[in-house]
Amino acid sequence: MAAVPTHARPVDRTLALRHAASAASALVAALSDQAPAVAGEGLPAESASQSFFRVREGQLSDQQAALHGVLVIHRALEDLCDAPLSGGDLALEMAGMRQAVADLTGAAPGAGRDFEPAPAVPEPGPRAPLEDVWSARWLIGHQVHVLFNVCAAVAVADAAGHLRHGDSDAALSRLADATVYVRGFPAAMTHASTIPADYYMAAIRHTMAPPSVDIPLSGRQHRGYKLFRAAMRDLLSVVPGPYEHLAARAPELAEARGALLEADIVDGERHVTLAYSMVHLDRSIAQKPEGPDNAVAELRLMRHRRAAQYASLICFGDHYIADAVAGLRHS
Repeated sequence: MAAVPTHARPVDRTLALRHAASAASALVAALSDQAPAVAGEGLPAESASQSFFRVREGQLSDQQAALHGVLVIHRALEDLCDAPLSGGDLALEMAGMRQAVADLTGAAPGAGRDFEPAPAVPEPGPRAPLEDVWSARWLIGHQVHVLFNVCAAVAVADAAGHLRHGDSDAALSRLADATVYVRGFPAAMTHASTIPADYYMAAIRHTMAPPSVDIPLSGRQHRGYKLFRAAMRDLLSVVPGPYEHLAARAPELAEARGALLEADIVDGERHVTLAYSMVHLDRSIAQKPEGPDNAVAELRLMRHRRAAQYASLICFGDHYIADAVAGLRHS
């Protein structure tokens, strides 16, 4: 994956992605030799969202966790061979997937650079109808997003634990890992959304709301994201102070915390623009009928709250929004 030229000509980029997918397939086979994958469809779904996006939770061994994570990455790489994702987003998603392979397998980053996949990469099979590709891509991108959420939650929790035990070097390393994942959040969501907005509105959106499902699907139902948000709250309880105070005593920690929080704000900002590109000014399918806002306004409000919370914790905080939010609370 490190060798994929994310900003190369389409034909060169696609060939490199096919090599990466071939390498991922070989890793899946090697992990499968140790123990087969768990039949996820046999596990109960804990929410309508899990059922829709083909996500399940269960106790896994380290080998099984690695296998299932690499299976998600393999499917994503195969889809990325054709998905019209920008070079910048591809670089962020690839970085997150590389970090996930390192975390899940225990391999040191960069340790596999001398590995060469089979010289003859299999030619792609018969092309599926574009509508089927788009429907599958919606699920594949979301599954990468879930993988990043869970891996980021673990990395942030690890960092908080290291800080509690006074191991600042280990904490800095895990904060850097978490930042890679959070920067990959919007890239994975954009991957899922590299489908025509008209197709999404006509063929996919209604399947995520009644009567197709019992309750409208919402990001609030994603347990992986809840775990990440809980880990972030815990981290800020360990290192709560303003940026200037933390930078005075631990400048590297202040920068690492700031990078993670900036990535979290940007994720919120990009969710706003992504929603606008897909649904324009329509209401969210999960909004209550009496709610005054549309989907974009709801997401923008979430971004503002996050920016206000982090304003004093980062070097270039959004103090205008922080002051406005504080004023609303006291009005």
